[in-house]
Amino acid sequence: MNSQVESVAAKMPSPSVEAARLRKLQLVGILCGFGAGAWLGAAEAPTKLVKLGVSPLVVSLLMVVGVFLARWSLPALIRGTGQMRADIRQAPHLIVWGVLAGCLWAVANTLTIFAIRDIGLSIAFPLWNINSLLGIFWGYLLFNELRNAGKLRWLTVLGGALLMFAGATLLAVASSTQSPAEHPLRGILAALGAGVLWGTMYVPYRKAYLTGMNPLSFIAFFTIGELGMMLTLALVYGGGPDALYHQLELARPVLFWLMLGGFVWVIGDLFQQYAAKYIGISRGIPLSNTNQLWGLLWGILVFGELRGLSGSLYAQVIGGSLLMAAGAGAIALSSVTGKEHARWKQAADREGRRYRVDADYVQAGLLGNDASNTIGQTGEPPSRSSRTWLDGLLVIIATTVFVTLAVLARAPNLALNWPALIALAAAMLIFLLACGLALWKITRFN
Repeated sequence: MNSQVESVAAKMPSPSVEAARLRKLQLVGILCGFGAGAWLGAAEAPTKLVKLGVSPLVVSLLMVVGVFLARWSLPALIRGTGQMRADIRQAPHLIVWGVLAGCLWAVANTLTIFAIRDIGLSIAFPLWNINSLLGIFWGYLLFNELRNAGKLRWLTVLGGALLMFAGATLLAVASSTQSPAEHPLRGILAALGAGVLWGTMYVPYRKAYLTGMNPLSFIAFFTIGELGMMLTLALVYGGGPDALYHQLELARPVLFWLMLGGFVWVIGDLFQQYAAKYIGISRGIPLSNTNQLWGLLWGILVFGELRGLSGSLYAQVIGGSLLMAAGAGAIALSSVTGKEHARWKQAADREGRRYRVDADYVQAGLLGNDASNTIGQTGEPPSRSSRTWLDGLLVIIATTVFVTLAVLARAPNLALNWPALIALAAAMLIFLLACGLALWKITRFN
């Protein structure tokens, strides 16, 4: 009996090893939060094509098709579908939660297309980013985030989120004087509705990651809800199959760009998922909402949304941007304490008991280890599983679709600032390399 106890104890990390591991995971989560902001901000740029007469429903549907291809090919490339099946065996209930989250995303994304069409990218972004405040609320209420964190960390997280919201509001006021909107109230309501849906969507995220599921597995099920809901919306509100087919024919020259927007969004969302996993939704979601700053840069520098306006309005834009940056910095500096992480464990244990998930699986997920293989919990990342023919097939299909559409694509008839576009794209690639290397070195993408 004593030998069995000693064996179990030997598998568990010492307090010092676990504390060092958690510090590394928090740094990865913060980096991924900022990386998510850069990529999510860029993903909305292709939706400017709604100005060319493409239906918002078609724009959203094509983005979701690009998302679908990316959400299955990227996990197959990075981790392999074999470990995805292992996650299903451990936590099958999360398939339902993943599909539900995908449905919420599809509706929210469609609302953002209408918002961008009616009030512009630089105004719509700050309005739907109220999801930061909802993320803090749900994280505290349901998952013990910020419990026992101390007054200072409460102040920095909540104060940082309020600073970001104030900065976003200032940006909206400044940019509201741009090209007149035909339906400003409708656009504002659409953007706010998207924010509420996205803020609620993060509840399934957190349930999945407290239980131990890998983000690469969760996003694959997430996209089933996305595609199903978006196709339903397009058919119901687009006039039926014939009308939808006609609209797709009209959008043929820009299919590649819209699907590319979905692919870019998946990379940003993947970083957001890891941020939510390792620093919680109360911190990870506000950090990823720095996409407001990136969306503003794309709107102003690349598309010239505020061109020709007064210097005072540009001063407001700069002031709002600085407020958002200060809020993001405050949240990034608010690390998770040992006491707060203990409350996370309580929430994770509760989720595990509720759905009868193996306790070792849950513990491995909290430490960023391979939760599908619970042998040994030393804090060291496991090796990657072997690939199968299915993984290669998924990657080939996605690559073939994008290459084919790229050959057929036409450059959109938009006035673009190419030097600014190249500079922003280079910054995104830097974040991609930094986040990817950090995730590989510390977690092997677990």
